[in-house]
Amino acid sequence: MTPESASSPRAPHHPRFSPLLASFGYAFQGIAWAARTQRNWRIHVVAAALAIVLAFALRVSPVEFAVLALTIALVLALETMNSALEATIDALAQPPSEPARHAKDAAAGSVLIAALLSLVVAVAIFGPRLLNLH
Repeated sequence: MTPESASSPRAPHHPRFSPLLASFGYAFQGIAWAARTQRNWRIHVVAAALAIVLAFALRVSPVEFAVLALTIALVLALETMNSALEATIDALAQPPSEPARHAKDAAAGSVLIAALLSLVVAVAIFGPRLLNLH
């Protein structure tokens, strides 16, 4: 379903902006919604900010920084998708059903897997440097 055909309250495209450009606006609106309404999303952002500050303080290599950035993006993207899936299921599955609960739990599990991976990456990159600080 395209934004134009959806029954959402989105404004029509401005004549000067292409549908592609408008889609970026919708994406930023989705990120803003997650930031405003999802506690876990904000927790992940704080953890990401701390990792970035630590990366600069410990002077990680460009490749290590790229791995951190990809890991951060993975966690935030999965958390955003999890929030979107939960909102969709909550809107459609009335009353809540067992399959709806399984879908929400599996989506949350995907975020947990990525968050645990991010801890492994953090230990691998920061651990040796922090152990040498004395």
